[in-house]
Amino acid sequence: MQTLSYTKARQNFADLMKSANADHTPFHVTQKSGDDVVIVSKADYDSLQETMYLLSSPANAKRLNESIAELESGSGTERELADA
Repeated sequence: MQTLSYTKARQNFADLMKSANADHTPFHVTQKSGDDVVIVSKADYDSLQETMYLLSSPANAKRLNESIAELESGSGTERELADA
């Protein structure tokens, strides 16, 4: 994650937006007040929100983690998704 000041971010905002979207680069923008922000693409933000939602249920998180471990160990089966 790149860190830059509010002033630099303001001067290069269009480029930051392009990079956040094209390269999925997050930017940590600092302020003298300490009220920092992070700039990420909408797609990356949506992905983070979905991941947090899926992992918010302990039972669902356990199933997902078990499935990941099964695939990583080579004993899982990949399947095509059915069209809705």
